[in-house]
Amino acid sequence: MTRSAALDPVHAGMEGVDVPFAPATDYSPEGHAARASLMKETLSRLSSLEPLGEADVRAAAHLRERLEAELALHETGEHLRAVCAPFGLVCELWESTDLLPHRTEDEWRDVATRLAAIPGMLRGWQTSLSTGLDQGLRAARRQALEAAVQAARFAEDRTHGSLVDAYGDGPLRDELAESAAAAHAGYAEAARYLREEYAPRASEADGVGAERYAVHSRLQLGADIDLVDAYEWGWAELARIEAELAAEADRVRPGASVEEATAILNETYYVEGRDAYREWLQERHDRAIEQLHGTHFDIAEPLRRVDVVLSFDASAGAASYMSPSEDLSRPGRTNWPVTPGRDRFEVWNELTTVFHEGVPGHHLQIGTTRVVGDGLSRFGLASWVSGHGEGWALYAERLADELGWFDEPGTRLGMLAGSALRAARVVIDLGVHLDLPLPDGSRWTFERACEVLRDRGRCEPHRVHNEVVRYFGWPAQAPSYKLGERAWLAAREEARQRLGAGFDLRRWHTAALELGPVGLSSLTEALRRL
Repeated sequence: MTRSAALDPVHAGMEGVDVPFAPATDYSPEGHAARASLMKETLSRLSSLEPLGEADVRAAAHLRERLEAELALHETGEHLRAVCAPFGLVCELWESTDLLPHRTEDEWRDVATRLAAIPGMLRGWQTSLSTGLDQGLRAARRQALEAAVQAARFAEDRTHGSLVDAYGDGPLRDELAESAAAAHAGYAEAARYLREEYAPRASEADGVGAERYAVHSRLQLGADIDLVDAYEWGWAELARIEAELAAEADRVRPGASVEEATAILNETYYVEGRDAYREWLQERHDRAIEQLHGTHFDIAEPLRRVDVVLSFDASAGAASYMSPSEDLSRPGRTNWPVTPGRDRFEVWNELTTVFHEGVPGHHLQIGTTRVVGDGLSRFGLASWVSGHGEGWALYAERLADELGWFDEPGTRLGMLAGSALRAARVVIDLGVHLDLPLPDGSRWTFERACEVLRDRGRCEPHRVHNEVVRYFGWPAQAPSYKLGERAWLAAREEARQRLGAGFDLRRWHTAALELGPVGLSSLTEALRRL
């Protein structure tokens, strides 16, 4: 893990790995080759090691599965066409800098060094992309143009200026300001490159096709699944949720449609002002921790707080979670995007996201790996299987429903609307990338995907565009939520059936969280052995 972090300090910092600071990751072809070489070397060494116990067996299996999945992606040349928005490299560089600690002068100097390194990292990325174009490995033109818009916005808004302002008038201010200016110039140049050089040579097709998609799916799920079956299941799941939505809308007002119930809730269940919104979110995070600790979970003391942060670059469109650092000195936090000019916040549909991103969702799951520490491999502390992690977060929402926590007006409708969104993601993502027909026999387009997400996924209109861009540019990630939830529910039901009267939900939760990340193909078996 230490060698991997040295080759990719940006990602290591994002994951909270406790290693000495390094300013930059090499995103050039040589940098990618070095990371692939380390993976191959590690797999070779792993094959000759003898496990000393169950923990070693699990760690070795997880390490092997992850490295093989990542290498398979590398071998398809994905690193030479890695253009996506809004969660692409441009966003990652911004977040990696924003997350750096800055309590001391030395830490502020690290911030300045990272800012100054951003143009070079972006140039390395552009070299990889140009190499890919020359080899016929092309990302979608839509992704290039969307990433260009994002990079230009970072440059024009001078997005790192807030760090300079936060520092104040100390001796490093001029250095920070100069480094921030360099970073903004780097974003501007990246936007120009994507728009003027890359996009004209990019692919017009949005879908990646079955072969590439299968590799992406394995990376996201830690399992090989029947993708056509998953597509059909997604449509059935969406229909099931829609029936529940209709029944829940009737509880808001007898005879009301979902749209009518939504309109009623939007006018009755909201807070005004950004401070009030943040306070509402923080109170709900705190309340969930208080209700769960000692009942259905044992929550370690360092995890009994989640920081709520409002993000005013709302390009991501949805809330997200940032894990604690490895030493727990940096607390976990949830980030909530706020669109410009918005000062009124409908919160009836936000409670389910509190449970997803906070407790019992990502904060409890990821935070537990930090608390367990040496009980997991260091690789396990920093690795991520989306089907496992996002599946748990949806399981957390489902658990909150089972516990009766959606008892305030409309909050269960909000939970179901969120579940419909995730089911719509399954069919949109699989349908677009595998070119599978819609139920009426028509083919997917960007506009049709937006329509399905808005009308059947119940996505808020201001989020639709960015969400669909995300699915088109990040194959197999969006379906991992619902497919992962399905796997977690199946694993719990298997334990209930196997243990009968001996099944204890609190004990099962503890075992599940302390297990750390695993691929979905081995989730049930791994829990069975605990």
